[in-house]
Amino acid sequence: MSRDTRWTTLLELLAARGRLDVAEAAAELEVSEATIRRDFDQLAEQQMLVRTRGGAVAHGVSYELPLRYKTARRAPEKQRIAAAVADRIAPGEAVGLTGGTTTTEVARALAVRPGLASGTPALTIVTNALNIATELAVRPQFKIVVTGGVARAQSYELIGPLADGVLGQITLDVAVLGVVGFDPEHGATAHDEAEAAINRQLCEHARRVVVAADSSKLGRRAFARICGTGQVHTLITDRAAAPEELARFEDAGVRTIVAG
Repeated sequence: MSRDTRWTTLLELLAARGRLDVAEAAAELEVSEATIRRDFDQLAEQQMLVRTRGGAVAHGVSYELPLRYKTARRAPEKQRIAAAVADRIAPGEAVGLTGGTTTTEVARALAVRPGLASGTPALTIVTNALNIATELAVRPQFKIVVTGGVARAQSYELIGPLADGVLGQITLDVAVLGVVGFDPEHGATAHDEAEAAINRQLCEHARRVVVAADSSKLGRRAFARICGTGQVHTLITDRAAAPEELARFEDAGVRTIVAG
């Protein structure tokens, strides 16, 4: 097991349980207690957890894994969803991308999609996600617009009122949303209200809104509302999505696409 996978597993266990001891974690991950102690010490240095005698506790009351520790989860599903989203973007369009692991995969899929290798520009990408902007900035065929704002470490997203000046001056063909939850009744949601506010503005300036979400996000809701279900035109998800769940979205007027 690689260190990154081990750290992701430890943080997920902490998120679920609130507390772990060294012996328990070593047994579950099938590694030595010395390895777990070293992992706990290094994660504590990054303020990802609080070290205790013989173990660790989750850092803070509301625990959320930073983006870099989420990327390994459901990666094949997210890559298939991303490819399906990229296939539905037309050359020359202006595309808004929120932050998140699935939208990061969308950015990567757009970067290698045939038909977008050239153009003036091939696409205009508007994003508040620093990692997405960085990955696409080396693609000369893409025009990259970054919203501005204050960086949020957990998601690499820029948040706050500084983004208003940019978002108030643009229009988009499509906004692609990464979400924490998408429910037919409660709409698209995120953990953080400041992230949700920026994502909401991207939706309001787009002709169509696409939610790119793996099946684990469906039927869930989080603290901060991004937009209502009625503002979403298309949901692209994976094959594990329950047919009855997809039917609820269809009944609410959302076109559903299952990525192959």
